[in-house]
Amino acid sequence: MTPAESLTTRATSLGLYGLLAHLSDVASQPWVETLLEWEESERACRGLARRIQAAHIGRFRPMADFDWAWPDKIDRDAVEESFRLDFISQADNLVLLGPNGVGKTMIAQNLCYQAVLRGVPALFTTASALLADLSERHTSYALQQRLRHYSRPKLLCIDEIGYLSYDARAADLLFEVITRRYQRASTIVSTNKAFSEWHEIFPNATSVVTLIDRLTHQAEVLSIEGESYRLKESRERAEKKQQSRRSQRKKSSST
Repeated sequence: MTPAESLTTRATSLGLYGLLAHLSDVASQPWVETLLEWEESERACRGLARRIQAAHIGRFRPMADFDWAWPDKIDRDAVEESFRLDFISQADNLVLLGPNGVGKTMIAQNLCYQAVLRGVPALFTTASALLADLSERHTSYALQQRLRHYSRPKLLCIDEIGYLSYDARAADLLFEVITRRYQRASTIVSTNKAFSEWHEIFPNATSVVTLIDRLTHQAEVLSIEGESYRLKESRERAEKKQQSRRSQRKKSSST
């Protein structure tokens, strides 16, 4: 491809039809290459911003801030290997299992973010938001539309399964989402409940056993054990405030 053909192809892909109409007159000008680079860079940045917003990841702390020394048990190699995102190309699932505050959501958000950066269609949601959304669809057509919405992304992250209990219909809806994605697209689930306790999340639901079977087939379960890191930070903030108050009282008493 000649330089002129390259400029034409790039201008066409960007939809710069005014430039294309006069390209033969200005192709030799150095500013044409600069203009195309600016436009390509800006559109790439805006496209990435739109994809991140559409993924609904929300605010999160980067993995560089993760305190690997805090959990009592965590397979760091397995977690870091998951960031290669090989499981997505294989349509495998990932389950993050552990008590509150050990970093499950942080890991899931970062995985979703990295997927978006690499051009993978991804969506992040909580179990309560997903099930409330589906439960509000009162017609078959509306429900099918939303099920397609959750089935479509190459990566779906469902956070906080186990923090609330749901009725049998909610279990059936979650089962439908997992079944539609089964062996076709990857799902990340974070939960504070062992699978043997999922009957507490979905009491009286007959689909729970099959739901777990579909979810865990071709899935890696990463278990994290330890105390809540948020509770640790809360204690540290409280101690700092107490120290600050004691220091202020000493200064006041000395004056």
